[in-house]
Amino acid sequence: MNFSKRIVCSALALLVVFLISCEEEKAAEPKTSSYPRSETLYLSGSQWGDPNTFNLLVETWLVAWPTNDRFNLMYEPLTAYNSLTGATEPILGTLVSYDAEKVVVDIQPEAKWSDGKPVSSADVKFIYELGKRFPQAPTSYVGDFVSEIKVDTVDGKERLSFMVNKKRNNPLVILDQLQAIRIVPAHIFEKYLADNNNDFDAVKKIKCDNNPVVSGPYTLAQYNNERIVLVRRDDYWGNKVLHDGALPVPKYIIHPIYKNNDHFAINLQKGALDASMNYIPRINEKKKDGVNTWYDAPPYFVPGSMHFLYLNNTKAPLNDKNFRRAMAAAIDYAALNRLAVSNYMPEMKPGLIMSEGLEKKYYNAEEVSKHSVPLGDKEYAKKLLEESGYKAVLDDKGNLKHTLGPKGDILPTLLIKSPAGWSDWEAIVNLVVKQLRSVGIDVREGFVDGSQYWPTLPSGEFDIVMRKPPVAVTASLPWNRFNAVLSSRNWRPVGDGNSMNENEGRYNNPAASDYNKRVDELLDIIPLLTDEEEMKAAYTELNNIFLDDQPAIPVCHLPEEFFQFSSKAWTGWPTEKNPFAPPQLPWVGSGINTLWRLAPVK
Repeated sequence: MNFSKRIVCSALALLVVFLISCEEEKAAEPKTSSYPRSETLYLSGSQWGDPNTFNLLVETWLVAWPTNDRFNLMYEPLTAYNSLTGATEPILGTLVSYDAEKVVVDIQPEAKWSDGKPVSSADVKFIYELGKRFPQAPTSYVGDFVSEIKVDTVDGKERLSFMVNKKRNNPLVILDQLQAIRIVPAHIFEKYLADNNNDFDAVKKIKCDNNPVVSGPYTLAQYNNERIVLVRRDDYWGNKVLHDGALPVPKYIIHPIYKNNDHFAINLQKGALDASMNYIPRINEKKKDGVNTWYDAPPYFVPGSMHFLYLNNTKAPLNDKNFRRAMAAAIDYAALNRLAVSNYMPEMKPGLIMSEGLEKKYYNAEEVSKHSVPLGDKEYAKKLLEESGYKAVLDDKGNLKHTLGPKGDILPTLLIKSPAGWSDWEAIVNLVVKQLRSVGIDVREGFVDGSQYWPTLPSGEFDIVMRKPPVAVTASLPWNRFNAVLSSRNWRPVGDGNSMNENEGRYNNPAASDYNKRVDELLDIIPLLTDEEEMKAAYTELNNIFLDDQPAIPVCHLPEEFFQFSSKAWTGWPTEKNPFAPPQLPWVGSGINTLWRLAPVK
């Protein structure tokens, strides 16, 4: 075949492939070929790369929106947590009670899958107990907390009793699981397993992107590397049971896939995007373009989490609590809030308990003042370093050259690892480095690619690392935060194969002579307490230990989500003045209720 004929054949082959791909994408789309603006809600912030799979049995970080987190649009959990009120609200189930022995939930008798089959205890037991059959299942951790799920019938409803496993003895985590674990149709996934000879890895390869069987108000319509499109299910069971017969107002929900934060900000200002959970600096300058937040004035957002510097407590000089306390005193937290996160948060207070919101009742200001170093006091930091034997060595220009330890040895430069490209985190790290160096602590930025950042955390192979534990606002806070930072239940030494997914800074080694067993005792006691005064006393004691030892450094409060919205195409968003739902995008927790309250701009 001559060269020109080869070109013609190649061109024809490419044309055939193109036409086939177009037909495949057309078949995946809803009948309408376009999405009217008055019927389409554009949301963003949870999908950065190409969508690969919508299979909930795959590891969360590999799954595409809206199945890659606690999102309730397609697959639903049993309950939703309202981060404004602290209430556990019904979805597929209703929380009846909980105590030290069990957590009791009634299944909604009218809940149905999109193929018409009822949602039942078999579906719940399938996903909760999957780890017993397949240790690699994403819900394998459930067995540590739930020993058994008992099923009864009460007043015509299936009642589930999640029995507390005395191995961990923690009903609070079971409450968290009720909102975090999305229920999947057992009759569908059992068939997948049977068809693949119970090969779990083979089932994980099924994308679940072709007419998936779901329980939620939306289902997958179409997706590519630019967007994911959901279409409303008008026969959604929850319309009648949870929303007085009303439909969610948007017919379509589209998640555009942008490459960086600038695209989110620009499209939100233009009104091409309706809501975003991405950090956008200087939101006050964008309000004139119709970008709105929960509060009209600073701090604009509701605090819901803490950003930390995790410190490697096994490595000198970070294994010296006086050195760690000096670091905490040296940081100018007001400057971080002003310069790094655009004054989005209230004043930083010491400790692991939020001083505002639902956690405020556990915050003991008097005890905090006794145990905390004075925040932002550089002279105090310098004095503490000097008294502990540390000395700053300056060059001829007065810049820090290195730091000498108590034995006169030159200490290695400490690196703060943080993901490259996360603009707010980069700004925080840059400022912290400048402030710590100003008191004589030799530290530098260590921005790395995500492939180097994420494995760093569980292995403990870092000096200092930026971290935000836990991500979600849940029923177990602030216990969950203390556990994430302090628990030595699964303590392992630094290195490959010694993974820790809590207390990655390796504080309080149980095998060490200075092990403080009271920390783990309090972490075990708190989830079982019911008396508010006893709970406050326990949290105060635990917080005092944290402040005395300073194993990690909270650097700023941040919201659970950067809830920002535009009213150019849609109105009716929840705000401080109209708090019918929490400051969350309408796809998670009780924030999803927003979908029934929105109205298109005429």
